[in-house]
Amino acid sequence: MIYWKGEKFWLGKLLEHPEIMTQGKTLEELEENIKDAYLLMAMDEVPEEHQVKEIAI
Repeated sequence: MIYWKGEKFWLGKLLEHPEIMTQGKTLEELEENIKDAYLLMAMDEVPEEHQVKEIAI
């Protein structure tokens, strides 16, 4: 994530996905918001009923 302080909020975007950009009142809020934005994008086409399995990479 790259980030900077705007007039009122911290702004940030993901280097690997520059189309994902968000803001937060604090750096912690910005980090949470960018994680949420990424998950929304990554899970966009996944049906509501799905399964999750962790794998080692």
